Amino acid sequence: MSRPFLEVKDLNVRFETDDGIVQAVTDSSFSLEAGKTLGIVGESGSGKSVTSLALLGLHRTRSNAKVTGEIWLDEQELVSASDADVRGLRGGKMSMIFQDPLSAMHPYFTVGSQIVEAYRVHHPGVNKKVARERAIDMLARVGIPQPARRFNDYAHQFSGGMRQRAMIAMALVNDPKLLIADEPTTALDVTVQAQILDLIRDLQAEFGSAVIMITHDLGVVAELADEVLVMYGGKVIEKGPTIDLFQRPQHPYTWGLLGSMPRLDREVRDRLIPVKGSPPSLINLPSGCAFHPRCPYAGRNGDRSFTEVPVLTGGVHSVACHMPPEERNRLFQEDIAPNL
Repeated sequence: MSRPFLEVKDLNVRFETDDGIVQAVTDSSFSLEAGKTLGIVGESGSGKSVTSLALLGLHRTRSNAKVTGEIWLDEQELVSASDADVRGLRGGKMSMIFQDPLSAMHPYFTVGSQIVEAYRVHHPGVNKKVARERAIDMLARVGIPQPARRFNDYAHQFSGGMRQRAMIAMALVNDPKLLIADEPTTALDVTVQAQILDLIRDLQAEFGSAVIMITHDLGVVAELADEVLVMYGGKVIEKGPTIDLFQRPQHPYTWGLLGSMPRLDREVRDRLIPVKGSPPSLINLPSGCAFHPRCPYAGRNGDRSFTEVPVLTGGVHSVACHMPPEERNRLFQEDIAPNL
């Protein structure tokens, strides 16, 4: 039986600091088929971006980082692979759209020259003229007007939306089979956000890439993702098909995320309800279920929520929660669904 295009098994990422060990990602497992989109959601500090950087092997440059587990990309295991092998895949077979293109792009080189460099690294036999034509073509395909002229501009000469488009052009110049988008619409106005999301969707259909969309915006996930991964305190606490997760969420934290999301398809009666409290410290995680200090239902399971770490169970739509499924479903239908 062949593996999914991307399969992550028991991924752990730790950082040794002066204050203690940061448990950034703990025992995370998920998979993604080619041509599909996985949305990863959660608050800041939940482990979303650390997971994506682990997939690209970018923690290898940090002496205080330790990554364990397995990452299989198209039948190739990356955690145990050599630095040279991972570098050969990064930017070619797998690529990333970073959150802030102004800091991700070099300020001293033109946008076009950076795209050319990204292309020639993986096509060493290609001359500069062919690489330049490829870069201009990619700038045109992501919707940048007058691409031949803008090829010679610097990142600071582009608007926020144009910089993000240029970053997407650079990420896609080598036709990657895995594209990771880390908050690709942050700090963009809503019109540009919609254009960027449409662009990613169209280019995915053209290239057949598997896409991981990392965001805190559930609206983006609802629009693009086939499956959703909910992270909290460095762990996957719920995952499942997008429609199922939005219609029948199983974890109280997911209920809180959905309850804090504005809706445009119904009359606004009350203020949005935020998730009470703050995300936990990844140096000193709470015992038992990491969400229990913020969970209004933690006391329903005796002391299990305070002492025992819940295991992700449930098949296609799985959840890490001590409450029995029947009680979760009843609470959702009676208390949560009417207010979403």
